[in-house]
Amino acid sequence: MNEKVFTGEVNRSGVGRKPHLSLARIVEMNLGFLGLQFSFGLQQGNMVPIYSWLGADEANLPILQLAGPMTGLLIQPLIGALSDRTSSRLGRRTPYFLIGAVMCSLALFAMPFSGTILMAASLLWLLDAGNNTTMEPYRAYVSDRLDVDQHQIGFLTQSAFTGLAQSLAYLTPSILVYWLGFDRNAVDSHNIPQITHIAFLIGAVLSLTTILWSCLRVPELPLGEAEIARIAAVPHSFGATLAEIGGAIRDMPQAMRQMGWMSLFQWYGFSIYWSYAALSLGRSAYGTAEKSGSAFREAVLTTQQLGAFYNLLGFLAAFAMVPVARRIGSKQVHMACLALAGAALLALPFVGPATAPPPALFTALALPGFGSHLALLPVALGLGVGWASIMGNPYVILAGSIPPERTGVYMGIFNMMIVVPMLLAGFTFGWVYRHLLGHDPRAAIAFAGVLLLAAAVTMIWVRNPSRHGAAHG
Repeated sequence: MNEKVFTGEVNRSGVGRKPHLSLARIVEMNLGFLGLQFSFGLQQGNMVPIYSWLGADEANLPILQLAGPMTGLLIQPLIGALSDRTSSRLGRRTPYFLIGAVMCSLALFAMPFSGTILMAASLLWLLDAGNNTTMEPYRAYVSDRLDVDQHQIGFLTQSAFTGLAQSLAYLTPSILVYWLGFDRNAVDSHNIPQITHIAFLIGAVLSLTTILWSCLRVPELPLGEAEIARIAAVPHSFGATLAEIGGAIRDMPQAMRQMGWMSLFQWYGFSIYWSYAALSLGRSAYGTAEKSGSAFREAVLTTQQLGAFYNLLGFLAAFAMVPVARRIGSKQVHMACLALAGAALLALPFVGPATAPPPALFTALALPGFGSHLALLPVALGLGVGWASIMGNPYVILAGSIPPERTGVYMGIFNMMIVVPMLLAGFTFGWVYRHLLGHDPRAAIAFAGVLLLAAAVTMIWVRNPSRHGAAHG
């Protein structure tokens, strides 16, 4: 185990140093994010098609996906605050990882067997409850486990795993079709393809096994006597936990408040993208608005391939961002990346029908539909760097702004700044789609691009902790 323990030293925040971890150990501690984000990738790439195959109306798609933001709003701050106050034999955060992983696995296994929209929506609530039970304790675990000088590499490694896992999740159906010979048109009695069943089964296995690996290989640091005494002294009732959340909101650091507008535009925009990307490509690239035909199934595969490619680019970009962010600041990098993502979404509705066979490289990578639409390459690049930054840089800014003893609750509250825009999209965008955008998914994607450009502009007013005496540089 390549760890160096610093004793008798302090870091730049004046707090005693934690064991310095090698890159290999940081990768292992974040492996659980692979299973967690594979689950998210399956959800993002398949829930709209599943709802569409079961007969959902296009304008109702945002509200049918309210499970994620609702459970995030209710669960993540609560779990974050509870994990700050937990002292168990398994650790402070680990019990929540394990409970959430089991819930995710059960929901993923059952999802493709949905026979009605209500059943699919109910299982999505269970899936998102599990994901949200795991998410913020996992982010707090990285902050707990690493010294402040390693926060940047820790969170951007999580971002890299997000890109890799979601890339694999999006690509799995295409691999099953183009590498392993499964019939894309083999569907069950509810029109859900066989390849969707297999992809969700793989996700159910990964969700549990990768979390277990991280917990066993890089366990949490034991709490010191003073920290145990502090946890024992604070009230543990439900009311006290809610009061802690309220107090943390009242005392919210300035940098966190300043990122509120960015989160509003950023997550409203991406929630629209996830709901309407396949429908937009169905119209622009495949000339169909019909949900049950083979053309729409091709559009779904191409959209999943786009998701795979931009997440793969995000996986690579996350590591490349580390030295750049250290040099010019996480705020500046995030601003530029959001602008690129916004431009990519503005270009997506103009991707037309395939005009040539896919290049051999794309066929070998199981991306024939994607490779036939080479205009998707710059779209994937813009979305990739945007997504990599979204999953890393705001958390670097956040980790440098919050008190260590309230990491869990503030990570949970920050998630409220993610889910509230998604809730707003769920409740409002149906009206916008019907009455302002002409019931056209291509217009919805362009609208999402404008929102991401607005998010980039709001970063002008965010202070970069690394340049204002924060705990890390």
